Amino acid sequence: MKRWLLAIRPKTLGISLVPVLVGSGLAWAETAQLHWPTALAALAGALLIQIGTNLHNDAADFERGADTAERIGPARATAQGWFSAAEVKRAAYFAFGLAFLIGLYLAWHGGWPIVLLGLASLAAGYAYTGGPRPIAYSASGELFVFLFFGLAAVLGSYYLQTMSLSFNAFAAAVAVGLLAAAVLLVNNYRDLETDERADKLTLAHYLGRAHARQLYALLLLLPFLLPLLAPQISPGGWLVLIALPLALRLLYRFISEPPGPAFNQILAQTAQLQLAYGLLLSGGLLL
Repeated sequence: MKRWLLAIRPKTLGISLVPVLVGSGLAWAETAQLHWPTALAALAGALLIQIGTNLHNDAADFERGADTAERIGPARATAQGWFSAAEVKRAAYFAFGLAFLIGLYLAWHGGWPIVLLGLASLAAGYAYTGGPRPIAYSASGELFVFLFFGLAAVLGSYYLQTMSLSFNAFAAAVAVGLLAAAVLLVNNYRDLETDERADKLTLAHYLGRAHARQLYALLLLLPFLLPLLAPQISPGGWLVLIALPLALRLLYRFISEPPGPAFNQILAQTAQLQLAYGLLLSGGLLL
């Protein structure tokens, strides 16, 4: 059980938790109502899609030769021999299947927009490392995370509560998505050389390390402009500034430290930053 827990990468699951909290919290702030069964179902569905994506990525990276003994990231279940690639993929499909069942309820509640969003999310979760041209092996990985763990998840959660969309929801979705993309960028920046040897040409490959550092700075800092860009979210939205010192500290480490094992900690702390930002924004919205 401990190995399965490590396989689902629990330190990164805040990426799927945060957008549901923010979207639902914003809906409550604007309507003073929250349909708890729908919010909990959206949260469970988002977590299961990410778990399925993480597991499928674990198996697929091993099969494609991206996870080797030279990799400096955390241990992966298939590469370590804890489970076979087939076992990990079956677990991924099980997670996707549970997400689909939960999606049936959400589709019944939210109608065709949620049907389309749910099917697109499941397909993207598989396509991230599945199929002939996986998203993770291209320059579009960060865009995938921004779209599905930012825009889609926040706007979808908000829509399930209000049956509408708003500029505030879009602005919050952009902020959350940028921080989620920063998490993946750290991962790809850390693994750049081993990824290139496996023909995994990510955005970090095309940008180069110098421009990747500049992009990380933008992804990390732009979300803190949210209270200015969407003043209706204020005053609670200003609470996110509490997390700004952590963002600045992470940016300093990312720029100053050479790629290596230290980036495992930077990766985990970037995910923690996104979680802290989301909790602060959600808490501010409920004030």
